Amino acid sequence: MEGDGKKSIRLLLEPARSLLLIGIVVLCCVPLIIQSATWLQVMILVLWYACLTLSWNFVGGFAGVLPLGHAAFAGIGAYTSTILFINWGITPWLGMLVGGAFAVAVALLIGYPTFRLHGAYYALASIAFVEVVRMVTENTNSIFGIEVRGARGLLLPLKGHSPLYFQFANKTHYYYIALAMMFLIFFVSYKIQRSKLGFYLVAGGEDQEAAESIGINVPKYKLIALAISAFFTALAGTFYAQLVLFIFPQGIMSLNLSFEIAFIAIIGGRGTLLGPILGSFVLVPLSEACRIYLSGSRFLGIHLMLYSVVIILAMIFQPRGLMGLLEKVYLRWRKTSAQSSTHSEKGETHELA
Repeated sequence: MEGDGKKSIRLLLEPARSLLLIGIVVLCCVPLIIQSATWLQVMILVLWYACLTLSWNFVGGFAGVLPLGHAAFAGIGAYTSTILFINWGITPWLGMLVGGAFAVAVALLIGYPTFRLHGAYYALASIAFVEVVRMVTENTNSIFGIEVRGARGLLLPLKGHSPLYFQFANKTHYYYIALAMMFLIFFVSYKIQRSKLGFYLVAGGEDQEAAESIGINVPKYKLIALAISAFFTALAGTFYAQLVLFIFPQGIMSLNLSFEIAFIAIIGGRGTLLGPILGSFVLVPLSEACRIYLSGSRFLGIHLMLYSVVIILAMIFQPRGLMGLLEKVYLRWRKTSAQSSTHSEKGETHELA
């Protein structure tokens, strides 16, 4: 019986693995399919948001809290690598690691006291955090003699489209870098979800008091998840800076970006592996298409209204996110297939009899 159970589980997972492999192949071929520079840029943004939401999912999904200030870590990564590049010529490939380390230090400093808060109080604390970081950056023109230009932002100098300085003439390179980052964060998520850390995070997120009663140091593991999340979010921030070659506080560390990251992850399916990616691939193209085609003078702001309607409908009818809907469809399909195969086997048995 145990062998039959394992066999049925393998049969259940085989189609999902096949679909995942097909999805990976399709993603790798997207630049060969899409000829429009505009829609290639949209796909790069889709992957960028997927990186942000996957990073958010370490804390907001696995650990079960609701952080609404992750844009601050993206801003830390973007500003750190950009300042190092402008002032000392350090390549952003190294600057992004420095920015990631700096974001981890800030995350640990902020997370240690705030993880003692529960529920909405932590969400409010994270909102205050990102707003403080943004306002300080906007009102600061220099730090220790290093110019940051406050609200005016920083313009990255061109270095002849050199790969050494993370600059490319063709957007296709940015697409594949974003795709590689997404695969890396997804792989780390996969490993963590199936590790002791993942089990501890889920236990602490579902019932912190019960988890602590069996000896799990919940704040410690939440801090570890926040550090990992901040690191990858900062890497994504550096990528964005190199993609647009200009950063300013309201663009890279705004509260709106923090909300977008959380909404996309929740609608896709927080706490799941593919949910954040699915949410990005559904909501970001929808948002960009509405912005491109419906943002004229006659339809000013309608893209925000449509985006909000999709979010409301998804949260009402699919509280577990789009992954919950896919799971229902997949299980129903597997049940129908199993019933069909059973009927065919019975028919063959009768014929043999």
